[in-house]
Amino acid sequence: MILTDVQKEIVQKIDEQISNWKNWKWQIKNAVKDIETFEKLTGIQFDPEERLKIQKTLDNFPLSITPYYLSLIDTDNYQNDPVYKQAFPDPKELENCRFDMNDPLAEDKDSPIDLITHRYPDRVLFHVSNVCAMYCRHCTRKRKVGDVDNIPCREKITKGFDYIKEHSEVRDVLLSGGDPLMLPDDYLDWILTELRNIEHVEVIRIGTRTPVVLPYRITDDLVNVLKKHHPIWINTHFNHPREITSSSKEALEKLADAGFPLGNQSVLLSEVNDCPRIMKKLVQMLVKNRVRPYYLYQCDLSEGLTHFRTPVGKGIEIMESLRGHTSGFAIPTYVVDAPGGGGKIPVMPNYLISWSTNKIILRNYEGVITTYKEPDNYNNINCDLNCNECDLELKTNPAEEIKAIGLEKLLADHDSTISLTPENNERIKRRDD
Repeated sequence: MILTDVQKEIVQKIDEQISNWKNWKWQIKNAVKDIETFEKLTGIQFDPEERLKIQKTLDNFPLSITPYYLSLIDTDNYQNDPVYKQAFPDPKELENCRFDMNDPLAEDKDSPIDLITHRYPDRVLFHVSNVCAMYCRHCTRKRKVGDVDNIPCREKITKGFDYIKEHSEVRDVLLSGGDPLMLPDDYLDWILTELRNIEHVEVIRIGTRTPVVLPYRITDDLVNVLKKHHPIWINTHFNHPREITSSSKEALEKLADAGFPLGNQSVLLSEVNDCPRIMKKLVQMLVKNRVRPYYLYQCDLSEGLTHFRTPVGKGIEIMESLRGHTSGFAIPTYVVDAPGGGGKIPVMPNYLISWSTNKIILRNYEGVITTYKEPDNYNNINCDLNCNECDLELKTNPAEEIKAIGLEKLLADHDSTISLTPENNERIKRRDD
């Protein structure tokens, strides 16, 4: 088929539009940040009174939606759409209750220096970026959203490195923000290189929502940068099955194929995913795309989130609908991140009904009640319970692969054996004589 000049021009323009659409920097540059642009692009029109309330909300909590994520909104039923509810402001965000807090998890109080939250013994949270691809309406750090003056400079981040170097107990560093993957590739490479040079840092984790709201950020160049610094664990933040699109699947595939263990942290949100059927579908779709459901969070007590919160009982109901009804590795841990900095506390249905000195009573997901017999005599012969003066050989180091036998000895590069001789060989016996 021969195209006319006009047709060629149309095809070229379409190709340019597709190229721009999949360019993550174009997506950020064209993020929707005001009501007028939102109305123009979606065709949704708010009445004057409603628009005034929305604007008042934006004056407190700013708006930013990538064109990609905006395109997922069901404009015919936007008021009930889970994407719309997570992305577009609701005047209810200004309705604070007396339990709401500016910093409910006490991250600032648990920060010995800027950018570092050190709450757990062997790991730290490193706030390397306050830039997000999109401002999620349910963000627990709403106090920092849109604060461009709080984007960390190299000097501050270097002080974070120094703190980690001085604390040899830190073996696990979680890069958070904001979104670490919103940093330029070379800047992220520098951060990861510095962390990898700290001998006692064994694991680096990255928390990101880019596969959800800006999947085009997962470029081949970015993946190649991250691959240089294995092992890196990446946690995503999908809250609803509608967020798992062909583009997000492609982004997850790139990360999984590059060898990154992928996890997902969802937040339980009223009128978004507070439904057993929705959550079951979500975790199954995640697993299908090689993402392990990690946490299901009870919504935090941050200011502006009251309308998102559900009773803990709703979370228990959802967990009941998962255990036994789908694969065990598809079931996240339901947690309440304790106000005041108490950390993540697992909450689950009661499967242990009762117990005595020699028997426990359990129930399964069907309601079947059963017993498990405890051992009559249990004595840990390898432990004298004197931990302070322990002189036992605790074999916790990896085993050495040097105990080759038979032909394996001859094949092994690490073994100097050159031949195998049968026992009682007469020739060898003559040598000994």
